[in-house]
Amino acid sequence: MSSLSSPTSQRRAGVLLHPTSLPGTQECGDLGSNAYRFVDFLASAGISVWQMLPIAPTHGDLSPYTALSVHAGNPSLIDLQGLVEKGWLDSAECDCLAGAQFTLCRHDCLSSASEAFQARGTDEDKEAYESFRTQHAHWLDGYALFQAIRRHEHNEHWLVWPQPLRDRDPAALREARALLFQDIEQTCFEQFVFFDQWHRLRDYAKERGVLLFGDVPIFVAHDSAEVWCHREYFLLDEEGSSTTVAGVPPDYFSETGQRWGNPHYDWERMKSDGFKWWKERLATQLELFDWLRIDHFRGFEAYWEIAAHEETAINGHWVKAPGDELFAALQETFDPLPLVAEDLGIITDEVDALRKKYGMPGMKILQFAFGDDGNNPYLPHNHTVDSVVYTGTHDNDTTLGWYNDLDDGQKHRISEYLGFSSEEMPWALMRSAMASCSRLAIIPLQDILGQGGEHRMNVPGTAEGNWRWRFKWEQFSDELALRVRRLVDLYGRAS
Repeated sequence: MSSLSSPTSQRRAGVLLHPTSLPGTQECGDLGSNAYRFVDFLASAGISVWQMLPIAPTHGDLSPYTALSVHAGNPSLIDLQGLVEKGWLDSAECDCLAGAQFTLCRHDCLSSASEAFQARGTDEDKEAYESFRTQHAHWLDGYALFQAIRRHEHNEHWLVWPQPLRDRDPAALREARALLFQDIEQTCFEQFVFFDQWHRLRDYAKERGVLLFGDVPIFVAHDSAEVWCHREYFLLDEEGSSTTVAGVPPDYFSETGQRWGNPHYDWERMKSDGFKWWKERLATQLELFDWLRIDHFRGFEAYWEIAAHEETAINGHWVKAPGDELFAALQETFDPLPLVAEDLGIITDEVDALRKKYGMPGMKILQFAFGDDGNNPYLPHNHTVDSVVYTGTHDNDTTLGWYNDLDDGQKHRISEYLGFSSEEMPWALMRSAMASCSRLAIIPLQDILGQGGEHRMNVPGTAEGNWRWRFKWEQFSDELALRVRRLVDLYGRAS
């Protein structure tokens, strides 16, 4: 596909910020005016890449890495003011949005907008809607039915739905489609609006030289439309329960490893149809993003398999995966592969060879760099041009929080490496990232704002309090964009 490009085709600078972290009066950021204002800030600072986390609809824990669908957009990101401007929503209907019943109010607003769209939408709008439904039918039909049944079943996991629905009995599905017709239409409308608003934002960013960089989790949540609709692609028993689950062994983040709980793929079944499922998944994401990060890349070479009954990840074992065959098939459709490999953790020569074979940049995290060994691959003098350098990721503490927790000896080593710079943290580490030979440098917004550990996005291995961080425009000084721009220009990262 000629429109695709490599994330390391030239030197660039980017900022990591999930759209939910944008400011506003709603329970999370959205695709409205603050998103456009943020694009303007990026452009003024010389930043040409906006990196995000997965944008799919989430469960109650808000984690974008265990979403309800690998294709759908999160309706919580829909800009309700945009629906008012379309004439599909009365602004008075949104008065309750600041109250405690926000989620219910948002649902009511979206329902009202859907009814208004059906009643007075223009012919052009309705043609666009039908075109959207046709283009995305391969996933949208199943997802809309899944969501309708799930709401009808009080948001319970599909494993505990009535057996005919759990097992997708054709007669039961026909009955559900008839009974839940309005709910199905509502979900389709929300996805239509999400994709429309997203494309408008993406066009705005592109006009200002800003590319969008997305994130694809390697695994899928068990309680998701994809597993319910396509049980044949996953290792499940006759009732749909996982026989084995995903995770990682003990590492930097956890002494017991991480038991993620996602079902593993039936790779032999996926190979049998040329990895159609994966091709469709990437096609949807590349309709939304210019580039994609593939989370937990090492799982495509070998994955950590944990028996479903195990409570931790300690007793898992490595199982070979057909990554070579998968990426060869993907490259037939998407060439060059617009992918970045999240190659953190236990990386073997085989994993590195797989990444290099398909021209995927890896990741370099500066917070991992400063041990006692000058051969540490995360130290800037060991970076390579085919990599993406970060001060930290969404799973790390903010750079200031990380630095403040170090002992004096560790701080001295960092200062010595950075030439005893008088520049304060986190700017000293940000400068090191910008100076790196890595073609793409990504800085979390928390670091640009100089924020401490209380502003981190996620603490791996914990279930509470994550994914909720938001910034305020008052945290931006008048000269912030200029200060970032100086670094971008100085180190040749202006696009």
